[in-house]
Formats: sequence, structure tokens, C-alpha cells
Amino acid sequence: MKLQFAPLNIPLRRRLQTAATLQWVFSFLLLAQCCMAAFVLLALSDWWMVSLLYAGWLWLDWDTPTNGGRRSQWVRSCRLWDYFRDYFPMTLVKTADLDPKKNYIFGFHPHGVLVAGAFGNFCTEATGFSRLFPGLTSHLLMLPFWFRVPLFRDYIMCGGLVSSSKSSLSHVVSRPSGGNVAVVAVGGASESLDARPGALTLQVQSRKGFIKLALKHGAQLVPVFSFGENELFDQMENPSGSPLRRLQNRLQSIMGVAMPLFHARGVFQYSFGLMPYRKPIHTIVGKPISVVQTPSPTSEDIECLHKVYLQNLTELFEQHKHTYSLHEHQHLTFI
Repeated sequence: MKLQFAPLNIPLRRRLQTAATLQWVFSFLLLAQCCMAAFVLLALSDWWMVSLLYAGWLWLDWDTPTNGGRRSQWVRSCRLWDYFRDYFPMTLVKTADLDPKKNYIFGFHPHGVLVAGAFGNFCTEATGFSRLFPGLTSHLLMLPFWFRVPLFRDYIMCGGLVSSSKSSLSHVVSRPSGGNVAVVAVGGASESLDARPGALTLQVQSRKGFIKLALKHGAQLVPVFSFGENELFDQMENPSGSPLRRLQNRLQSIMGVAMPLFHARGVFQYSFGLMPYRKPIHTIVGKPISVVQTPSPTSEDIECLHKVYLQNLTELFEQHKHTYSLHEHQHLTFI
């Protein structure tokens, strides 16, 4: 492989964009492990009392990730995220007004490798979520496992991340006065194993838990499609049934997290590395689907609303695919 090095005369603005994105990749891949190691080392040092006090705080604060989290407007509005946004660049597109007196479940598609679009649009103010949807507060759902990691949990909650448990989702969308948005990456971590350029396959046919909770609490459903999400990384070939895919599925069943073997570019060269490609991300928020509250929804109720949701998601994709350089023959595939 011939290395393609980055030129030396790159403008400072682009260097800052790369630095901002590098820290995001580090946070996603390694920050949790570093936080756990720091906590253990602190407990074994002369400063063990600090770790003991934090452990007490952790015990008292254990349920916060399932009770709406603890967001920080300062963290969400940090200038760092503007550089992160401009790296791709990333945009959030509104197609309809949303009533702030109602609660919503945003179904985010596709998951991608590192869910960059969901993070940038709903965990920061870089793309103007609060300006586009005044009166609404976004909460991106993340696997409960990550909220058990000391220190790391406090950082991710600052951006508005909350646990993806049923009780957490219910807490977000059951607010009587409305104004809450729960953002669910419907395909989940397993969908990341199929995230590669050109992929339009969504794991959604059997994902009906969010539909049931929408009915139970009367939350309006909103399909969201993020064009460009799968273009950010290449991935090793792992077709269904291959040894690598079987190993990845096995590891996911054991650890609860997917392990995609992805690669893209580096910091100082463009040939390989874990930095995402500079590909534009356009996240389109669709029109809300009216949901009548049904405290005890039947399987027929769930199935019917699920079909309506998939139909609206398909229409959203078809209406906008030409704008973002997709061909007429490209369509979504649901599995």
C-alpha cells in the first residue's frame, strides 16, 4: 500500500476540525477504558479516599441515567463541536414543525459504525437542534453498560445521553407537559456490522420495542434518516455466515456490544487509520406519525403502527435520496 500523506500547508481551521474529530473517536473507543483504569489506580494509590467518595456518589447517582440523565448546556454548546461538525460537514434538516407540548421518539437510521450523525445532531448544539425545534429536549439512548463505567458515565450524560433500557425510554417520553425527544438508533449495535459505503440495509423488521412504548405512552413517532452515515468507514468483509461474522456475533452475545473491524484514514496520512473519511452527513428529520395512547397495546396494534412507521421511513428516504446524490435504483432493504 502506498501511503498518501497529508500536505504540510493545511489551514489551521482544518487542523482544528481533525483534532476535534480525533478526540471524539478517542472518546468513543478508549475513554471508557481510560476512565476505568484511572479509577482503579486512584483506589490503589494514596488518594484512595477520593475514589471511595466517588464510589459513594456513584451509588447515590446510580439511577440518574434511567431518570432523564444530567445534561450540561455548556458541554453541548462547546466550540469544539463546531469543528467536529465542519470536519464532515454535518447538517440537520427539518421537514416539519414539532409541537413542544408532545413527546417524541425519533427512530434514527442507519446506525453506522460510530453513530456520528446521532451524536453530532442530538448530543451537541453544533447543528442547531434547539433552534430548529424550540421547546424540545433531545436524549440519545445508549447501552446501559456504558453508564456503569466510573467517570465516563458523567461525561456522556453531559451531552444528553441516557440509558437505552425500557424504564429509561419510558421516563423520557412520559413527561406530562411534553417537550422530550428520545432518539433511538433502531438498528442497534448489530447493524454496525453491516455499515460500509453504499450499504442501505436496515435491521428494523424485528425491532418493535420502541413502537410498543410509543403506543403505551402516546409518544409521536418520527423517522430520521442520516444520509452519509455509512460512508464514513470501510469495514472488513464479514458476510452473514462467514467465520468473522460468527465470531462477531458470538462476542456481541457475550459482551453486549458489537465489534466491527473498521478502518478509514489517519491523522497525518489518508491511506489507513481510525479517523472517519471527510464525507458529508445530512440528517433528515421526517414528519411526525400521530400515535394514540394505548396503555395495553395488542400485538396487532404494534404490528399496524410498525408498518406505518416503515412506510413513512421509506417515503422519507425516497423523497430526499436524489438531493444527496443517490441513484434512482437505490432503495432501502429491511431485515
